[in-house]
Amino acid sequence: MAPSDPWTILYRWFPDLSEETWEKLKIYCQLLREWNSKINLVSRKDMDRLEVKHLAHCLTITKFLRLMPNAKLLDVGTGGGLPGIPMSICYPRAKFTLMDSIAKKVMVVADMSERLGLDNVTVCRGRVEELPKKKSYDFVLGRAVTSLPVFFGWVRDKVAKGSKNSPANGILYLKGGDYREELESSGLTPAKIWNLDELLPEADLGEKYLIHFKL
Repeated sequence: MAPSDPWTILYRWFPDLSEETWEKLKIYCQLLREWNSKINLVSRKDMDRLEVKHLAHCLTITKFLRLMPNAKLLDVGTGGGLPGIPMSICYPRAKFTLMDSIAKKVMVVADMSERLGLDNVTVCRGRVEELPKKKSYDFVLGRAVTSLPVFFGWVRDKVAKGSKNSPANGILYLKGGDYREELESSGLTPAKIWNLDELLPEADLGEKYLIHFKL
């Protein structure tokens, strides 16, 4: 059952976010619900828990990520704008590119970004493998897009070297389920793994992790 006031719960989980940030996050959730009734962006059985499940999941990144002004981030397979839109709201001085290969999703994300007045967001349709080699970002974000080895192979050459941000430049991947076999079979070595269910046990996220690869 959905909580009667999910925002009160989120305020408690993320006390450092500003009132302006919360107002835009509320509008984003309204827009996502509006669009999701027309185009399936988020599982409809999850919509009654949108804030405490999907939004909270993405906002956990703010517990760890500190960005310099004009940092550049790429959200691959953004879908309904998760995590790219919440992150662009939370980090207004950073620049975000939200990418998806499905035209209707790109159209929806562009509409929501425009209605939210997010001038730090660029939305594009395509596959990350097709981006020009000269394109690079401080961080590449992904949320349950594909297996870790495949995602790593797609984006490893899209990360600019640097350590002015915290953590150091790299890949930030939101992963559900057991990640160990994927890491062991591929030989990938993450710099850091955060257990998000331990961070927010009340959210009932299940097995959810934020994995950082430093490049």
